Amino acid sequence: MSSGSAVVAIRPVPRAWGVDAALLGGFLAITAALLWWPALLRLDVAVRDVSDGHRPAAAYWTAWLFNHLGQGTPLAVLALVIAIVLAVRARTARPVLPVLAAELLTYGVVGPLKLGTERAAPHYGAVELFATPGQQSYPSGHLVNTIVWYAVLAALLAAYLPATVLTAVRVVPVVVTSITTVYLGYHWLTDTLAGLLLGVLLCRVLARIPWQRVPLPAALDRAGRP
Repeated sequence: MSSGSAVVAIRPVPRAWGVDAALLGGFLAITAALLWWPALLRLDVAVRDVSDGHRPAAAYWTAWLFNHLGQGTPLAVLALVIAIVLAVRARTARPVLPVLAAELLTYGVVGPLKLGTERAAPHYGAVELFATPGQQSYPSGHLVNTIVWYAVLAALLAAYLPATVLTAVRVVPVVVTSITTVYLGYHWLTDTLAGLLLGVLLCRVLARIPWQRVPLPAALDRAGRP
């Protein structure tokens, strides 16, 4: 398998658009419920309070350490470095394309949502949406970054790692950061659930792009050329 073949898809290309619609619908449903169903806000507060009351030092520092698995900037830099190495070896810029697309997509979608919903993180303001100007807690960018960037890393390394390891790369960091962001009080429970749905949706969008067929200038795609 060539180095460039790892960018065929972020994962097997999705066929059913119904899953994408369900993910988007779930995200919109959570957002609407936060506006019109006070019980969901009370659940957020209850989960925060339980976490605050059960956070001994050892558990805190362990969660804090593992939460760094979802840091978007280091993951993006790591993905870019791997993509450049693969691009040089395969003599094509194609491995870099999903990295650039992931960066643009996450910032272009998550950034405006976080700015527009004006929700404070736990302990930094009101639990409601549109209640704390300048705050950017909803949805959890930490979760979106974790889902998208580990999927990109798995795609780039697909030619070199067994399927079980690739599955672990995609799944384990997502599970860990989902738990730790809520436990540490960095995000409300619903921030994390919304980020989970949105992150999977963005991954499916990236997976639908035919990276091997995207037109490139000859100078950037010399794979197979003498």
